[in-house]
Amino acid sequence: MNFIELLTSRDFLMAMLAAVSVAAIVFTLGAQFTDRSAMRNRIKRVALERERMRAEEMARLRASSEKKGSIRAGSESKTYMKAVVDKFSLQKAFADEGTLENLQRAGYRGKGPLTTFLFMRFVTPFVMFLISLIYLSLTYLKDQPLYMSFAYAVGIGILGSYLPVILLRNRITKRQQSIRRAWSDCLDLMLLCVESGMSIEHAFKRVAKEIGEQSVELAEELTLTTAELSFLEDRTRAYENLGKRTGLDGVRSVMTALIQADKYGTSVGQALRVMAAEGREARMMEAEKKAGALPPKLTVPLIVFFLPVLFIVIMAPAMLKIFGPGGTLAGG
Repeated sequence: MNFIELLTSRDFLMAMLAAVSVAAIVFTLGAQFTDRSAMRNRIKRVALERERMRAEEMARLRASSEKKGSIRAGSESKTYMKAVVDKFSLQKAFADEGTLENLQRAGYRGKGPLTTFLFMRFVTPFVMFLISLIYLSLTYLKDQPLYMSFAYAVGIGILGSYLPVILLRNRITKRQQSIRRAWSDCLDLMLLCVESGMSIEHAFKRVAKEIGEQSVELAEELTLTTAELSFLEDRTRAYENLGKRTGLDGVRSVMTALIQADKYGTSVGQALRVMAAEGREARMMEAEKKAGALPPKLTVPLIVFFLPVLFIVIMAPAMLKIFGPGGTLAGG
């Protein structure tokens, strides 16, 4: 009875409640310090992982540069090209603010491709002039006076000065088409990676590996963006550089959404989800547009190729019966 009375006494109950309260306070404070230490360990692991990724990316870039050393030497160390460009100040004559940007959109980076492009713009008219002059004077205009061949050759040389620009634009168009076709799938893959718990750097790296089978150009741009996200202090510059290099409005809009999410602290997954839905709708509208333009495009082939064959098949038996052996007009 003394033990029961002790358990039910007011002093004992107050002592027990005080002990439980003190234990709860100690546990709460200890858990807070434990969480902080765990957070520090997690931040330390993230920093170590980022450093490891940076080292791997640097090693990969060095290895690729060593493997392609001969190609880069051929494109960057053309001494005679650089000498011609510097001697005639071709960069002031042919290059503007958009030239280097267009070369980057075509996949040519560095000063070597710029020197080669300026040299080709300078040399191509003279080469086209000589080739056309020799060809015309020996073939089509061999019976005409020489000044006629010279005049035509000058015109061809003037047109040839725009040949490097046309080839560059063609290269940009093909590269943008490849990136545009794979961009919607790229957004879906990136959304899956982000929602699975990956960081944006890991998402770019993973998607670059997966999307390479569909678009090598897009995989190259994403790999370069991954390197910039690891090296640059500000992610905004990496996102802006990707939009500039591709030159596509869809890519720019997604990069703008990522910049705003990083700036204001909103959900990256939500932004990617909205942009992925818009990308799928845009691709569906593009497919519907092509399907709607198909009947007018088929009108001319239908008239030229199908209708004559159809008339021949329908009219041939009647014509043979009329004009053939034993026919009405043949017998008459």
